[in-house]
Formats: sequence, C-alpha cells, structure tokens
Amino acid sequence: MFELRRLRLLHELALRGTLAAVAEALSYSPSTISQQLAQLEKEAGVALLAPEGRRVRLTEHGRVLAAHAARALDLDEQARGELESLHPGLAPVRVAVMQTAALAIVPAALGILGERAPLLRVELVELAPEVGLFELTARGVDLVIAEQYPGHTRAHADGLERETLGTDPIRLAVASGDPARSLEHLRDRAWVMEPGGTASRLWAVQQCRAAGFEPDVRYELADLSAHARLVAAGQAVAVLPDLLWVGTSPAVSLLDFPGRPAREIFTAQRTASRGRAGILEVRRALRDAFPAAGPR
Repeated sequence: MFELRRLRLLHELALRGTLAAVAEALSYSPSTISQQLAQLEKEAGVALLAPEGRRVRLTEHGRVLAAHAARALDLDEQARGELESLHPGLAPVRVAVMQTAALAIVPAALGILGERAPLLRVELVELAPEVGLFELTARGVDLVIAEQYPGHTRAHADGLERETLGTDPIRLAVASGDPARSLEHLRDRAWVMEPGGTASRLWAVQQCRAAGFEPDVRYELADLSAHARLVAAGQAVAVLPDLLWVGTSPAVSLLDFPGRPAREIFTAQRTASRGRAGILEVRRALRDAFPAAGPR
C-alpha cells in the first residue's frame, strides 16, 4: 500500500523538476525528500528515479506512478470536500493573489466572509498570476485570483476550472499636467513596466510596437504602487489597471487606449476541490466584493 504523503512528493518532483525545488516548496530538507522517495521505491518494488548529472529524473515507472499519484491526490481532495460539507467546521483556504486584487478586492471580500463564515480561516500569499496558477496545480494554494489581458489567453491546465469575476480597464498613466494625449506621444519617454515574462509586460510592449516604436523600459518593478509613484514624479510613464486606484484619487493623469481595453479578472481552483465548502464561500465573497471594489 502506497502512502499518500510519499505519492505527493513524487507528484511534486514531476511538476517542479528538482529535489531542491520540492524541498523549498514543502519546507522539507532535500535529504528528507530523498529518504521518503527511496522508501516509496521500496514500496513500489521498482526504480522510480535515475541519476542525471547532479540531479535525478523520473524513470518510466516513476512517470507512471506520478500520474497515478496525481489522481490519488484528486480523490483525496474530493473525499475531504465531501466530509467538509457534512461537518460544521471549515478547513483553511489558502489564496494566491496578485497585488491589485490584494488592494482592491480582498479587503471587501474578507469583510463579507467575516459576516457569513466568521470561523473560516483565509490565508493569503501574493504571487504573480503565472506563479499562482502553477502553485494551484501543485497544491501549494487552494484558490488563485489571476488576470488575462485582451488577446492573450492563458493556457487552460487540466484539472483547473475558472470563473470570471469581472473586467478591469487598462489605461496609460502620465504625470499630472503632462501634455501627452495618446500612446503615440510617448515614444521618447522613459517607461516603467512589470518584469519580463509577465502578461502585463507583454501586452504593454505590444501596444507600443503597434504604435510604431519600441518602449524605453528603464524601470522594471513588480510593485504597481511604485509604478504610480514614478509616474506622479514625472520620471516615467506606464500602463496601469484601474483597480490600482480603488479607494484613492489617482495622483496622475489617465489616458484611454483606443477601444478602451480591459483585462479579465478571474478565480481558479482545482476541479477536485469543487466540493470544499470553504473555497466555495471565498469564491462567492470575491464575486460579491468585485462590483463594490470596481473602478469608478
């Protein structure tokens, strides 16, 4: 009989690629991971790992068992969801949020949950959508608030399901009093953008290229509040979502793109966790909080 905890380690290794990455994600030492996987090999009676330089790789038997491990973990989660639906208590819900959601949606949602499910423990971790969706697959979190930019759909991973919360307008931000009135007027300016590889960076660069120029990205920062401060100080221009301004008055001038594009804000969870009452409560609270938090 296989132990579920060891099966999860094999599943994590299949996703993350290295023992060190698994150890970091689960807060174990690499030696502990190795020992547990060695015990799993004994239980399986076949080699699951093979050395590859300084690392290890899954053997064919290892890949087969890792696929079964993923299904076993899904069944375990489904069983826990059914038990939770019958029990008055709710298991904690760990949510990965992007910065604008943490600022504009989550506080109102937590207030709603305080009234509807005061005993529910919600844990938050700020992660870029790309990282958050991976951690959802890897069971590092239970729920993700993510984004999707116009014309740039995110890949749909097996075993995950999404629900749209709403849309969030995207606009150009320039210093107050700046004479610029459109993107074409910003070709010679310094830009602040999110790090390379993010959906927001890709979308912003493509808008500039469509306008006939390559942006001079002098400042690369993940914190959108820092973007806003650089813009307000007249040191850069930026592409920013309206959710950043919820509850505040922008200290910058905002210019519309043609067609007034908006990004889609959505939540995602594992299909296997759809029966978990706590996750359902959090998603419902986020839905109800979004209109109240939406751009004005």
